[in-house]
Amino acid sequence: MERIRIDRNAAAAVDEYLEYRRIVGEDDGGKLFTPEEYEEYKRRVLPQRLRNRLYVSFGVPGGIDCKLVGPETPCLCSHRYKQHQTDFEELPSERPLALPCRVRGCGCVSYQYVHLCGSQPVRCRCKHSARDHSEAAGHLCRKCSGCTGFHSPYTCGCGQPGYAHETLVETRQEREARGRPVGRDVPYAAMGGLTGFSSLADGYLRLDHSGTGAPPVALEAGGPAPAPAHTLEEAHDPQTQTPALRTREEEDMAYFERRYQERMKMEREAKRKTSRSGAKPQPDHCRT
Repeated sequence: MERIRIDRNAAAAVDEYLEYRRIVGEDDGGKLFTPEEYEEYKRRVLPQRLRNRLYVSFGVPGGIDCKLVGPETPCLCSHRYKQHQTDFEELPSERPLALPCRVRGCGCVSYQYVHLCGSQPVRCRCKHSARDHSEAAGHLCRKCSGCTGFHSPYTCGCGQPGYAHETLVETRQEREARGRPVGRDVPYAAMGGLTGFSSLADGYLRLDHSGTGAPPVALEAGGPAPAPAHTLEEAHDPQTQTPALRTREEEDMAYFERRYQERMKMEREAKRKTSRSGAKPQPDHCRT
């Protein structure tokens, strides 16, 4: 296998290009900005991007974030999240927030995530793929006349069917109000709901607050009770483990450890008595 070797200057150039691509995204139209244009772009776009970042997630309303959308996450229209409008000078007041696709000729009016089975989108109840449905509002099937819109019976890892899920676009303040993590301010384009490496995992596997469901809140007069911790978080955090979680594995191991220690103690006592009497110790199967 041939290895490609580059010197330090070339490696720095690659890093600079990757940084450029993360910041600019699709905004240069495929033609690299000049250094002057790049600096002007950052001066104009970065402040509003940090101020008006939008967080995009997919899940059942009131439940966990089953999927946190990132730059490369595909939409029902087959284009990536980064190919949709994600930057706003001023955030619209109407809800839900619409993020239309910017690819020429695409009729997608707002980003919409669809469950994936492997690398392919799941199928609708009409048996046709998401790609066989129109990207326009309503998402009617192009291959059959009986379909009233994309409606997937696929069961998510959270236990709910696909059609019960919704794509949610929210501001930083709205996400904080739901008790979800917002991460650090970053200048990169189309970050969506990504706030860390754990954001790449499905919601039921995520061991941070983005997978806990309703956020824990301080008890106030008449206020709701704190939400239970994430099940897998409990299983991996000794300080939050419950007796029910310990009974199955830890209690069994503790039982066998006690039995082992009792047996070792009995053998030591037997050897001590034997050494005092001068008799030869008998193996375990000969003892009565």
